[in-house]
Amino acid sequence: MKGKGGRVLLLQAINTRSFSSSQTTTLSQSQSQTLFMDPSERYCYNPTLRWNPQVEDHFNKAYGPETFARISKALTQPSCYSCIRVNTLRTTTDTVIEKILEIQRDMRLNETPQNLHTNDDVESLTSHKDNGVCNGGPAVKIPENGHSSRIETSPVIKCPIPGLDYVVFAKGSGPHGIQYDYQQDRPPKEILVSRKCAEAVLRGAQVYVPGILACSAHVEEGDVVAVSVGVEQPGRDGGWGVGITHPHYLERAGLYIGQGITTMSRAGIFRGLSGLGVDMTDRVFRLASFNDVLKGDIFLQNLPSIIAAHVLDPQEGERILDMCAAPGGKTTAIASLMKDKGEVVAVDRSHNKVMDIQNLAAELGLKSIITYKLDALKSVNNNILNEDLPSLAAEGTKTDMKGNKIHEEGSRENLKKRKLINTLVALHLESGPSSSVVLMHVVSPVDTLPILDKVNIPDKEQTNGGPYQSKAELRKQIRRMKNGPGRNQSTGGRVDKCQGFPPNSFDRVLLDPPCSALGLRPRLFVGEETIDSLRRHALYQKRMLDQAVQLVRPGGVIVYSTCTINPSENEGLVRYALDTYKFLSLAQQHPRIGGPGLVGQCESAGHFEQWLRPGEQDLVQRFDPSGPHDTIGFFIAKFNVGPKDA
Repeated sequence: MKGKGGRVLLLQAINTRSFSSSQTTTLSQSQSQTLFMDPSERYCYNPTLRWNPQVEDHFNKAYGPETFARISKALTQPSCYSCIRVNTLRTTTDTVIEKILEIQRDMRLNETPQNLHTNDDVESLTSHKDNGVCNGGPAVKIPENGHSSRIETSPVIKCPIPGLDYVVFAKGSGPHGIQYDYQQDRPPKEILVSRKCAEAVLRGAQVYVPGILACSAHVEEGDVVAVSVGVEQPGRDGGWGVGITHPHYLERAGLYIGQGITTMSRAGIFRGLSGLGVDMTDRVFRLASFNDVLKGDIFLQNLPSIIAAHVLDPQEGERILDMCAAPGGKTTAIASLMKDKGEVVAVDRSHNKVMDIQNLAAELGLKSIITYKLDALKSVNNNILNEDLPSLAAEGTKTDMKGNKIHEEGSRENLKKRKLINTLVALHLESGPSSSVVLMHVVSPVDTLPILDKVNIPDKEQTNGGPYQSKAELRKQIRRMKNGPGRNQSTGGRVDKCQGFPPNSFDRVLLDPPCSALGLRPRLFVGEETIDSLRRHALYQKRMLDQAVQLVRPGGVIVYSTCTINPSENEGLVRYALDTYKFLSLAQQHPRIGGPGLVGQCESAGHFEQWLRPGEQDLVQRFDPSGPHDTIGFFIAKFNVGPKDA
């Protein structure tokens, strides 16, 4: 009810600011100029990111003003292709390509004539990104590695990078000019959407009611409307807000993402809380939507994220940890590369996000993934002995006379055992040192499910005068441990808690920590990031790396990745890792299509940081959003773990 009430108040405020050409609002001189500007200048998509001045200065020093301007422009546009990972445990890449092409043919047959691509659009499908403007699919030609010398022309192609034949590219195009049928003194009817809604629409989504902020007066169902974006602007109080007080408001010039047909009237939009609001018929960027398409057979994922899982090089039978696993894309990619034979432990501190990982694993039919609710900063638990957690690689995988690995059904039982042990430890630690709660368990040899057999509750004398813990309270603790904090904080469903893992208990660890996300595309707002917030991100990531280093056995591998262009979170983290842990060393990465890392050092806003040293730059991968592969901004570093007592 609280959320609904808040939306009602917002709608009341919006209703007093409805767009109408008959408004008598007094306009400033700049707004008056916007009112009478050339429609081609106003009704277009040409956003500019507004950076915090200190952050902009920092990035200008790191990249150079020209390069950073190019990166900043690229961030406002989506990649002009969809990257699809094929679930090869269920289907094949060729089969998926055939099905997608068939779906696209059916969609074209059902489209109205005004929505069909023109000859210019068809030509743009085979062109490439040039000077920061995206006009086609990914740059399939990769001259620096010599992987391919052909330019594919099909709208759906197999990735030509060696080892990534399970990846498919579905090409898009843009930016396109949209005809909004502007007439003098009669602007088009308009829908204003939130920034996050617009970023989804630019990637191929539709406009749903929760994303609509405001609407022109007299809009009825079936009307053609221009869709614009309400991007946060600096307010008088030093904060950020969305200006929606007038249809000709200055900051919406150059922020029109297409036009569509309303599925309900203006009144219906603001009465409802869900549902499709605008069916987009003409877009600035034309990308296919894969929502609910071939579920279980494909997963939409950014190319650098797929490469990060591939660089980890997981092997069958190994025990691997994904420390910040939600939403599960890299986790499921790792399990697929292992052919679902081994153990992939995925942890996240959010109950709902852990549920998302479980649901994705079930959708893709993966059985080797174990999920826990756990704060990655508390991943190491020195109170648990390694021998208490039998390795799945040792017990769940055997070999035949020829030395070939055989994955047995018994491994499922080992997974259950491991979960049970962690559950018992969690309950013991949660009970506290003053309690003498004893948990007895049996594992049926027939039914591999662990059974909690008995819980002995001590009486007041047995607790040596300590506080008495009632049976009802203990039962509540057990339920909370199994099911999470409750419906008001979670979506329900069982999520197992974990108190951490013993040191040296994993063969490989993937650490993709929370970051500033300044490489995600498209981005229309970056103003809230400050130089201090970027430093806090880097400190947080160093603490997570400290945990990862302890969890990997000697001879193991750590892969660190982020989706940001901030050097402090990328090269700065690598410098910290190599200087702090002498047994870590950078390793070669395969496949490698990203560019080199940044070498040297930088002083910005009174802060001095060191990056890579000469010779180290080619051992990391930095993905430039303005580069030839048209990816998000991304960074990957791979560490080999040597003897820790050296």
